[in-house]
Amino acid sequence: MAARTARPSLYISVDVEADGPIPGPYSMISFGAAVAGRQDGASYTAADPQERTFYRELRPISDAYVPEALAVSGLDRDRLVREGADPAAAMEEFRTWVREVSAEAGAQPVMCGYPAPFDWTFLYWYLMRFGGDSPFGHSGCLDMKTLYATKARVPLRAAVKGRMPRELLSRRRHTHHALDDAIEQAELMSNLMLWQPSPAVPAAQTPGGAHA
Repeated sequence: MAARTARPSLYISVDVEADGPIPGPYSMISFGAAVAGRQDGASYTAADPQERTFYRELRPISDAYVPEALAVSGLDRDRLVREGADPAAAMEEFRTWVREVSAEAGAQPVMCGYPAPFDWTFLYWYLMRFGGDSPFGHSGCLDMKTLYATKARVPLRAAVKGRMPRELLSRRRHTHHALDDAIEQAELMSNLMLWQPSPAVPAAQTPGGAHA
């Protein structure tokens, strides 16, 4: 039986700003997305992350919030209560955008984040709570920290930007504006995908003996 050919993947960098640690009791107050690049087999093509983007600020879904979490984004919660987008409408617009850019690329969408677990938790919860459908499926996400740890062969807890080679990092500032950070992290994603780290020297070949 012939092996099934895997479809290409379109990696979409997503950054979420929230006013608390988990969705439901707390709210996703803004999110941004930027197309990072397309992978077809072993070939990866980086995109201009400013070319195809999405951004919304959302109306909070509860009265609860953590002041320290809210302060990170710098957004005015009172303004969001008055002017923020309806979450159901925003998620439907986002689904449409994801499907449009994926169709243009002829690829399946994959959300990527740094780190992905926090952003994916909010994004997937909102997609399912407000519309019951995710264009990424239930597991179409990739964590850039895990990607770096695997390629660099370091423990996951050591996969922090301060320890990464400088050539991997975007030159853009991390502003905690969701779209700015999605674009910055799209560049990191492409750099990681194209990165070919030098192979580690086996212990037997190190100077001073087999167990030096």
